[in-house]
This record gives sequence, C-alpha cells and structure tokens, in this order.
Amino acid sequence: MDAKQAVNEGKTSLGIELGSTRIKAVLIDEQCAPIASGGFEWENRLEDGIWTYHLDDVWTGLQASFRKLADDVQSRYGVPLIKTGAIGVSAMMHGYLVFDKEGRQLVPFRTWRNTTTEKAAAELTGKFQFNIPLRWNIAHLYQAILNKEPHVKDISFLTTLAGYVHWKLTGKKVLGLDDASGVFPIDSTVNGYNSRMLRQFDELVSPLGFGWKTGDILPSVLSAGENAGALTEEGAKLLDPGGRLQAGIPLCPPEGDAGTGMVATNSVAERTGNISAGTSVFAMIVLEKELSKLYTEIDMVVTPSGRPVAMVHCNNCTTDLDAWVKLFKEMADLTGAKIDRAALYDALYFKALEGEDDCGGLLSYNYYAGEPLTGIEQGRPLFARLPDSNFTLANFMRAVLFSTMGTLKLGMDILTEKEHVRVESLLGHGGLFKTKGVGQRLMAAALNTPVAVMESAGEGGAWGIALLAAYMLQERKTPLEQFLAEKVFAGKTGEKVDPDPKDVQGFRKFMERYTAGLNIEQAAVKHLK
Repeated sequence: MDAKQAVNEGKTSLGIELGSTRIKAVLIDEQCAPIASGGFEWENRLEDGIWTYHLDDVWTGLQASFRKLADDVQSRYGVPLIKTGAIGVSAMMHGYLVFDKEGRQLVPFRTWRNTTTEKAAAELTGKFQFNIPLRWNIAHLYQAILNKEPHVKDISFLTTLAGYVHWKLTGKKVLGLDDASGVFPIDSTVNGYNSRMLRQFDELVSPLGFGWKTGDILPSVLSAGENAGALTEEGAKLLDPGGRLQAGIPLCPPEGDAGTGMVATNSVAERTGNISAGTSVFAMIVLEKELSKLYTEIDMVVTPSGRPVAMVHCNNCTTDLDAWVKLFKEMADLTGAKIDRAALYDALYFKALEGEDDCGGLLSYNYYAGEPLTGIEQGRPLFARLPDSNFTLANFMRAVLFSTMGTLKLGMDILTEKEHVRVESLLGHGGLFKTKGVGQRLMAAALNTPVAVMESAGEGGAWGIALLAAYMLQERKTPLEQFLAEKVFAGKTGEKVDPDPKDVQGFRKFMERYTAGLNIEQAAVKHLK
C-alpha cells in the first residue's frame, strides 16, 4: 500500500509529543515508517520562581503541529488528512497539573524542571523506602500539602501533561504505565500503582480531612496495547479547528517521553538501554533483577509494558550549550558572516574533537535549573578556568559538551560499579546526537560503553508514541518487545561507536575537576541572587 492510499483509507497512526522545546506530530504507515510530520517551537517560562507552560500554549502548539502535518500530507500526496487508524499522545513526564471537579485548573502547571519539592521527596522516600524524585507528581502534591496551599482540598484530578491532553481529546482520565510510574510508584507484578504506598500516603494525609483518597484523584493505569478511548467531537476540534479531522479515532494510552524514547530506540527488553539527550538528559536501563538497595540518585520506573527500569535523570543537558551557540551566532552576524545555525552547530561540535583529551583544564557546568542528583538547588550556569589553562575554542567546546554528560556519569557509575548492571550498548537519541559522530563519540567515552544511533531515532518520541498507537491496532497481540524487534527494527542495529581509550581517560580527568568544583556551584547558588 502506498502512502497516499494509506492516508485515504486511514491505515496510518499519528503520534504527537510535547517536548520541552518542540511539539511534534508524526504520521506513520502500516510498515511503521514516517510519511509526514509537523512541528511547533515553544519554551517554558520562569514565572514567580516556577518553571511553567501556559495551557493555552499547549493547544496553540498542538493545533499548529497538526496543521503543518496536514499541510505536509496534502503537499506530498495530494489528499487531505481526514482520519487515521489510531492516535497517541506523549509529553515530558512529571510535574504538577491539578483540576477541580468542574475541570478548572487550580494552579499553574509546575513542570519537571522545578526543584522546590526537596522536603516532600525526602519524607516520602523515607516513608515508602522507595526513591521519590523531586519532579514526580506525588512529590509536588505532598509539597503543596506541606506548604498548606489552599487549593489542595479542591483537587479532583491530578495528571501529567500527556494525561491532560489525552483527557481533553477523549474524556478519559488514564495514563500509560511509563508515564504513570513518574506520578506514583508502580507495582510491576500487577501493572498498577503500589497499593501499600497508596495506603501509606492516605494514612499520612488523612488527619487533614481533604475528602479525597489518593487513588481516586490519580489517572487509571493502562498497559501498552490497550485501548484508551476514542477522539470525541470536541477533541477533534481541539486538534483541528478547521473541522476536517473525524471523531471516533481510537487512542492508545498516553505516555511519557521516557517511554516513547525506549520504544523509538527498541530499548524495552532486558539489558537494553537508551540515552535521551536534549533539554534534559536521562539514561534508562531495563533490568534483569531489582537493585540491591535504595539509591536516591536512581529512579525506578517501568517500560510501557511494565518491565522495571533504572533511570538516571538529570535536569540539565543542552540548554547551556544552545546559549553558547546562540552567542557565537550573534558574533558571526556582527561580522557579516552568513552561516546557517545548523552548520554552526556542526562546525563547533567537530571543533571539540580537536581539543585536548581533558579539555585543557577548562571547567563548565550546564546548570540552568537545579540538579537534584548533585544537590544543586537552583540553576547557575558557570564556566571557569585557571590562568594557565589552555583556553582555545576546541577545548572550550569540548568542555561545554562534556558538561552535558557530567551529572549523568555520576549516576551511571552507581549502576555499573555498585550494582554491576550489564549494558551491552546504549542507543542515543535527541539533539545532542544530531551532529553525526560527535556527541555519540563523547558519550561513549563518558560512560565507557558503546553508543549507537539509529537514523530513525531522529524522529524521536513522536515516532515512538506513533509506534505504540500502531501496536494497539495489531490483531494478533504479541509482546511489545517482539512487535518492535520483528516489525519495526528487524535488521536495524544503528551505527555504533566504541569508546576511545584516550577519550575515556580525558573524560575521567575532566570528571575529577568537575566533582571537585561542585563547591563552586554551591557558592554560586548562595551568593548569585
């Protein structure tokens, strides 16, 4: 079946992902190959000390992305996009979105980037004996309770960004397993919220008399492949105000960007893993067995089909790098040089490969926001050097790129050195890997592990959630791991780069400087107001 026929007959799947800097829509055919796409750039806002997105911007971005997708379909195939076989919605995980019984938003969206929940996360971690990261929804809820915020008594529904969009499109208050595992701990034996911890939380807050039970305000949990409702008439108009898109299209469970990253890199089976490197960076390893103990640096989540996953999540990755490239672009424009932004990125990335193995003594911290893994409470991007450091452009760019990986390295060392988790290779995706071979080579050195990148991974999480939508449609229900291995990734292993011993040694020296210099970051938080 050609793409035009697939579009006409609705034999396609649509994936939409709301990332931290881009909303993207991808349409795939029955062979799971992308056939059209559309996107919209957006940015979070820092308002009253809180990182947030306005929900009006959510719908502006979704409509723009769908419109560009539909235009792409019309331009490529000469037919309108009226229906698809299935739709999936994904978004950045965690944060705090709460609504009352009338569906009114109670407080502005508090995103994953906020680090204001330290007390709540610590108390819940101790109570549950299970790591509760600062960015998880339950940590935000408990912090609001500790802060005695008046809106808490009125909460009827707490969800994620993907869960919110799915609710508005279908009327269903549900989440996929991976996204749900960033809301509240999941019990993989039943693929649902951990009942013991739900009971403990209810007992903890019951003296306050809120009138709700925790399980009643959380979305229901669905596994990959389950039907999660259908596009309503109102939902169709929300996506396509022009009115061409038909209602009734089934939707798969909404998922988090971690889950769709796993799917887009075929990293859902045991001993597989992936690295997503964009505004934030996280590595996810599907475990063969549970970790021996609790680590506050390691998040325990699950795949969209419920397998336990160890996740090292860092709030900061490419934002500081992007700021430096923007500065260099401004300088180039000042001189009258005509250089494309993508070409500038490539030139600066490749220049980093000319730098000294350890960056010539330079030091960079990419902390635009607080970084819980290293105990840094607020963002303070920093660059430092000694008077005799070799301050060259190559060393500078190498240090800035190394800084995107520094905190991740600290977390990954726990898994590989303390828990002896075996990872044969990691699949990379996200903006850090766009310049072919550079981010991949440096990441392999940082983690001392082979890193592969697939061409298809460039489509990212929007493609991943489109695959989950397609998986829901299959008549013969095979395990998700088998579906991906046989139908999507058969014969595709990606282009793999092994760690270069000189790069590994250079990164080790950089990390000695990086770890020792964390006190500089702490001082910056204290004194730079």
